[in-house]
Amino acid sequence: MMTQNIALYSWTNGAIMIAIFGIVCLSLVGFLVAFMMGGKKKDDSGEKVE
Repeated sequence: MMTQNIALYSWTNGAIMIAIFGIVCLSLVGFLVAFMMGGKKKDDSGEKVE
């Protein structure tokens, strides 16, 4: 009965670290998608039309 009241590990720190890691991963993926979508478009006006 006494051992049930002793906290062997606090999950708070691990949960906070996982949340921060998730936010960083999502922001990096968002930055990558924005970088890929915002690139220069190919200019087709230089091609010869016959």
